[in-house]
Amino acid sequence: MAGAAVISAIRNAVGGRELPFVFGGDGALVALAPADHDAARAALAELQTWAREELALGLRTALVPVAEIRAAGQDVRAAKFRVAPGVSYAMFSGGGADWAEREMKAGRFIVPPAPPGARPDLTGLNCRWNALRARNGTIVSIIAVPRDADRTADFERLVAELLALLGDQDGGGHPVPSAGPRFAWPPEGIGYEARATARPGRRLFARALILYMVGLAKLSDSGNRPIGGFDARRYRSDTARNSDFRKFDDGLKLTVDVSEAVCGEIEALLRHGSLEGTCRYGIHRQDDALVTCIVPSFKERNHMHFIDGAGGGYAMAAAMLKASAD
Repeated sequence: MAGAAVISAIRNAVGGRELPFVFGGDGALVALAPADHDAARAALAELQTWAREELALGLRTALVPVAEIRAAGQDVRAAKFRVAPGVSYAMFSGGGADWAEREMKAGRFIVPPAPPGARPDLTGLNCRWNALRARNGTIVSIIAVPRDADRTADFERLVAELLALLGDQDGGGHPVPSAGPRFAWPPEGIGYEARATARPGRRLFARALILYMVGLAKLSDSGNRPIGGFDARRYRSDTARNSDFRKFDDGLKLTVDVSEAVCGEIEALLRHGSLEGTCRYGIHRQDDALVTCIVPSFKERNHMHFIDGAGGGYAMAAAMLKASAD
């Protein structure tokens, strides 16, 4: 929820404009124009205070100029991966995103938190899907990065082999079934959504409104008919279509639903790539996947859904990746 809130807060701060971003589980990267600097800085400051006071989480934030990245010999290149009309996710390469994260962790370019009680605008951020149980066997979060810039072709071949393994799985390993997840009443994440979108004193009303809306969605789904312009079955299938279970952020990031046999093949492939010097990697297994969403409007089809493992996911995979570099 905190990771997706980074995207939500900055998008809302710049008027809801489309921005290149990538969700990393316990954080996110967003690319901004210089004109958006002040608005983003205020949103990031408020976000830290919200995460600390509402989620008991420490959140590091930084604004890193691309000029600094390039001066350090790295670059930031971006491409769009369109999952559906009106819904695109950014893919970053060039080493700059990874460099920026390391610099942030070293204490550079830091945005300090806002005063106590400050809150970002997190309109549209919601958490209404319950955890999704693995259908094929296990949910696996994978991070694989090239070990050497001179081995790009070898790394691309490894990625192609890995994706070919996923092709044998239901939905290519997509953790969300093609028809979409089922509405659950009450949703497990109702408390987090209320903390994101309502101030203390308004949260009872916010929870009641969420329950009401999910109840209408279940009614629309079971009756297979739209209610007030909302088509629950179309929304469910769009959730699967609009999900970011695979991405590239200076390396490959996947959260996939695979059989134990395929998981073993993936691990063997990554281990072989590591021994050959092609890649470094982190991998983490769990039973469930989590879905966190940004929904500008329930009547439109441009809602976005961020996938991570429910048992630590990308954060645990990243810890394994870091250990391999130490």
